[in-house]
Amino acid sequence: MANKQEKKRVAEVLAKKRKTRRLLTLWRMIRYGASNFTRNAWLTIAATAVMTVTLLIVFATVVSRGVLLQTIDEVSRKVDISLYLKNDTPTKTIDDMMRDLRGHKNVREVSYVDAKEARKEQIKQQKDQATLEALSQATNKLPATIRIQLKDVKDTSSLEEFTEHNSQYRQYKAREASFKGERSQALDKIKNWVAIADRVGLAATVVFIVISSLIVFNTIRMAIFTRKEEISMMKLIGADRNFIRGPFIVEASMYGFIAGIIATVIGIALMNILRQPLKNYGFSIDTMLNGAVTYLPLVVLGIMAIGILIGVVSSYFATRKYLNKI
Repeated sequence: MANKQEKKRVAEVLAKKRKTRRLLTLWRMIRYGASNFTRNAWLTIAATAVMTVTLLIVFATVVSRGVLLQTIDEVSRKVDISLYLKNDTPTKTIDDMMRDLRGHKNVREVSYVDAKEARKEQIKQQKDQATLEALSQATNKLPATIRIQLKDVKDTSSLEEFTEHNSQYRQYKAREASFKGERSQALDKIKNWVAIADRVGLAATVVFIVISSLIVFNTIRMAIFTRKEEISMMKLIGADRNFIRGPFIVEASMYGFIAGIIATVIGIALMNILRQPLKNYGFSIDTMLNGAVTYLPLVVLGIMAIGILIGVVSSYFATRKYLNKI
């Protein structure tokens, strides 16, 4: 019984020593890596600068896509598809049609505008004085209108089915429904911009990730070359590969860590600078900016994680090639 307790105690002591040794080894790797980071200032600045540009492009790509999608959503809410009805359409018939339309999955909102309201809105929308006078004196009545806002303005299949098969609508239809218009064309353009932004952003991100990885890779290789005698000595006294590789991985991670903070600060600053000009052109940036500020710690961590990942992968392959030779 006493022997078992003694063995258990010895095992606990050895486990504690192993844990302490691992923590000490980790601390030494971090310390050596931090020392290597400051050893060659110009290489460090170059690697960090390129990493910053890479992460800034990643940030800009995500923000640009979010701004364009938010703009599409806001424009979609302003796009009305109109069903024109005769002015003598019974109120009950209008209510029945509106109830039917509200039951469609793609319909966001349904409203009704009678002939008088339609005339007032038309006058408000006109800026030319001659046109205003002509509209004010006109005696012809505009048709009553059921206005529909869709969740997806490009999917009008349910409305097409309604206009073709609803007997009440077909009986009181004044003219063909408005499924196309300038706003719909504007949405097409914005959606094309989203697709272009995705492709350009992805291409730019990939290119700069490759460039950044190569610069970090070569920076680590140069650091290895300048310290190859030191590394050989460490190998001779029994240091394992992970201990030799560790400081270089820490050094590359610091590039990503610092670049992530700088890129996030620059990115949010640019969003603030471009906020009003973009709003003047009709782009909605407030949601993305408010989200970035509200969740700033998560944004910084996400950008830093990408930078650290690039650094770790680059340094791993740089050290692996050298360590395989010794």
